[in-house]
Amino acid sequence: MSKIEEYILSHMDPEPEVLRKIDRDAHVNLLQGIMTSGHLQGRFLKMLTQMIRPKRVLEIGTFVGYSALCFAEGLEEDAELYTVEINDELEDRIRHNFSLSEYGNKITLYIGDALDILPQFADESFDLAFIDAGKESYWDYFEATLHKTVKGGYILVDNTLWYGKVMEEVKSNDRATLSIMEFNSKLADDDRVEKVILPLRDGLTLIRKK
Repeated sequence: MSKIEEYILSHMDPEPEVLRKIDRDAHVNLLQGIMTSGHLQGRFLKMLTQMIRPKRVLEIGTFVGYSALCFAEGLEEDAELYTVEINDELEDRIRHNFSLSEYGNKITLYIGDALDILPQFADESFDLAFIDAGKESYWDYFEATLHKTVKGGYILVDNTLWYGKVMEEVKSNDRATLSIMEFNSKLADDDRVEKVILPLRDGLTLIRKK
C-alpha cells in the first residue's frame, strides 16, 4: 500500500466490520482475493449510490458479494439490487456473506452468465449498473446493460486501467488487456453515452446514458 493510499484510508469513513471480515476471508481463502472492491472503492460505491438514489441496481460479477453489499448499504428502503455471478462454486460463500449483513435482504443473487440472464428481465430496467466480470466479454456486457439502463442512468465499469497495462506494449496472447483496450477505445467513440475514467484503484469508468 502506498503512502498516499494510507493517507486516504486514514482520512475517510472506516470500513464496516462485516466488509472487513469478508475482504479478509477472500484474501486468505481464495486465489483471487484481490478481486474484492476493498475499502476505498467500496465506500465510493456506497456514496455514489446515495447520490444517484437508484430504485434498481444491476451488478454483473458478484465475486464474494463485497461490492453488492456496498451498493445495498447505499440504497433507499424500497430499492433493490440484482447481482449476477457466473461461478457457481462461489454461491454458498456469497449467500453466507449476504446473511452476515443487515443489507443482504435488498439483494437478489442470480448464478449464471449475465448474457443469458439479462434477457429474462424483460420488464426490468436499471438506474445504476456495475460491470466487473470477465474482461473478454466487457463490450458484450456493456451493450446488454446499456439496453436495460434507463435514459439518464449510470453504468460503472471496473478495471479499465488494468494495472496500467493499457499504457504498455501488449502481447498478442494477453486477451484480457487487449479486450479492455478495445472496450476503452469503443467507448470513447460511443456518442450514446457520456463517460469519464476515474483513476480509482484499478480504473473505474463512470458512464451516463444520454
